[in-house]
Amino acid sequence: MRYTTQMDAARRGIITAAMETVARRELVEPEKLRRLVADGKVVIPANKNHGSLEPCGIGEGLKTKVNINLGVSKDCCNIEAELEKAQKAVELKADAIMDLSCYGKTEEFRRRLVEISTAAIGTVPVYDAVGFYGKELEKITAEEFLGVVEKHARDGVDFMTIHAGINKETAARFKKNPRLTNIVSRGGALLFAWMELNKRENPFFEYYDELLDICRDYDVTVSLGDACRPGSIKDATDASQIQELIVLGELTKRAWEKDVQVMIEGPGHMALNEIAPNMLLEKKLCHGAPFYVLGPLVTDIAPGYDHITSAIGGAIAAANGADFLCYVTPAEHLRLPTLEDMQEGIIASRIAAHAADIAKGVPGAARWDEEMSAARRNLDWPRMFELALDPEKAVRYRSESMPEKEETCTMCGKMCAIRHMNKVLGGECL
Repeated sequence: MRYTTQMDAARRGIITAAMETVARRELVEPEKLRRLVADGKVVIPANKNHGSLEPCGIGEGLKTKVNINLGVSKDCCNIEAELEKAQKAVELKADAIMDLSCYGKTEEFRRRLVEISTAAIGTVPVYDAVGFYGKELEKITAEEFLGVVEKHARDGVDFMTIHAGINKETAARFKKNPRLTNIVSRGGALLFAWMELNKRENPFFEYYDELLDICRDYDVTVSLGDACRPGSIKDATDASQIQELIVLGELTKRAWEKDVQVMIEGPGHMALNEIAPNMLLEKKLCHGAPFYVLGPLVTDIAPGYDHITSAIGGAIAAANGADFLCYVTPAEHLRLPTLEDMQEGIIASRIAAHAADIAKGVPGAARWDEEMSAARRNLDWPRMFELALDPEKAVRYRSESMPEKEETCTMCGKMCAIRHMNKVLGGECL
């Protein structure tokens, strides 16, 4: 039986090859996964033209996934460097890669990225439109915006951030409720400016049905962008954010009517105590659609350390229902990340995601920790390194400071509690 999208297949009772792969990796029954995809509570971003893809599932009951951002800009336009980052991201087990390119040979870069990446690829078409057409933002037509969406879909992009929620009504709400940091979403700011300059409705909202037709044809997952996400903890959970979230919930149902898979993008900066209520609010207003959060960053004062502020917020968000974490690097707010920045950001986000999975009782999550604890009890260093989230760093730290007693470390040496207990319980002398 033929089908158009993963959601269409699921609703027809078909368990696709992608669903079988995801079910096996997630330790869930394929039939249960099929029902979740049919209900929109799990998405499997899998463009029909992405041949190298190893599909992953995002949503209810599955492991929390991690996305990384990369791409070329006018100030840093090195395609090879960004492709090296992509290869490293896949090595470090990132689940998705978003190409945020906005300058230069974006088409060449995107196609090469899709070709080499086993991880899902996401893009933000509105970024690419300005560079692709080579004209001022206000001169780009609605048809041209949709043309970029179709080009990305044809190139094999698995999910796209579409800022359709910042319509005239949302923009009016924003203007009536001034913010400390205004609109910090790049896509949101571009579309707000386009609407103001042209005195027109957001083209992605006005022509949303046409956009959905493109997504259905290629099985592109729509990631409904949070144009009004807070850019400071002061602006979190304000009228603009909630207004847009209500619109995103309505757009979700319209996408599902066409069998198009949907994720919802969420807040960027938010105080600790607001995170859990926001997760509940999104799931309620957006009908259980998977939630994709940028951080959230729990304080605004840590440039250079925002991978930490993000990991703190990400762990809380995921433990309370978020399904997908967009990594943040130490370079956030400061510069385009280097390869090393990217690695730190991925590790921080993966720690947050795994910690949340333990709290959520995701199948198999705690077993990894139990195996590490057993290796520590046995002072089995090779096994500890094998299980480490970042084996390279663990090996390097160990080799830089070797103890007198090889089975211990230089923190405790002969006084190692585990060594003592192993010997005493084994009937040996210390």
